[in-house]
Amino acid sequence: MRITRRVLLAAVGATALVAGCGDDVTDPERIAYGDGDAQFGELTRPSGSSRGLVVVIHGGFWKAEYDLGLGRPLAADLAARGWTTWNIEFRRVGAGGGFPATFDDVHAAIEKLADLDVDTSRVVTLGHSAGGHLATWAAARGRFDRWPTAVPVTEVVSQAGVVDLTGAYDADLGSGAVAALMGGPPGPDYDLTDPLRQVPLDAPVWCVHGRADTVVSPEQSVRYVDRARAAGATAEVVEVDGDHFVVIDTDSEAWRRTVEILDGL
Repeated sequence: MRITRRVLLAAVGATALVAGCGDDVTDPERIAYGDGDAQFGELTRPSGSSRGLVVVIHGGFWKAEYDLGLGRPLAADLAARGWTTWNIEFRRVGAGGGFPATFDDVHAAIEKLADLDVDTSRVVTLGHSAGGHLATWAAARGRFDRWPTAVPVTEVVSQAGVVDLTGAYDADLGSGAVAALMGGPPGPDYDLTDPLRQVPLDAPVWCVHGRADTVVSPEQSVRYVDRARAAGATAEVVEVDGDHFVVIDTDSEAWRRTVEILDGL
C-alpha cells in the first residue's frame, strides 16, 4: 500500500482543522485503553450536543508503519459536523500485532467507550481499507467468546474495505498482508475474522468504494454486499469516482457521500 502525497497533506491538515475549529470541537483527548504504546485512542467532542459516536479505524494493510494520523482528518471533520469521534490506534503487524492481538485491541478500544462519559446508544464504525475490514468485523465480534461485547456497533461504514479477507489472501492484496495479519493461509481462524464469513450482521453496512481503486478492488465491496443481502442483511455499495484514497480526502465528493450516509442515520 502506498500513501499518496494528497493523503499525507490531508493528515497534516487535520491538525490545523482541529486547531482552527474554535468552539466547533474540543481538542482531541488521548485516552489509553490498555498498557501498550499502541493501545490508545483520541476522543474529540463537538461543542454542543452530539449526533452520535463514530469510531474511526485507520488503514494501512494492518502494518506498523501506518498509524492513526491517517484517521485524524476524518475525525476532525466529523467532530466539526457534530459527531463525537474516537480515532483509535492498535497493535499492527511488525509491532506486536496480527491475529489475535490486532482484533483484541480494536475490541478493547470500542469497549473502553463504556468507561467514558459518552453516549453509546449509537456507535458507528468507520474504517478505510484494512480499517474497513476491522470496522465491519467489529460489528460481529460479540458472537465469539473471546470478545464479549458491552458496546455493540449499530452501523458500519466501510471505505474501500477489505471485507472479503479470504478473497484478499487469494488475490495477494498488499503483497502478503493478509497472511502476515493472520499468520498463514485461510483456515478456522478466518471464521473469527473474515467479514464475508460473518454475514448477516445485525448492523447495516455501507461499502463506499472508488470505481478506479487498484489497491483494493471494488469487487470486494460488491461481493460482500451481494452475500449480505442474500443472507437477509441490510447492506449497500456506494460507488464513487476516484481511487483508493479519494474516500478519505475530506475535500472530495466521495467524502461528501460518506457524510450523507451519516446524516441519514
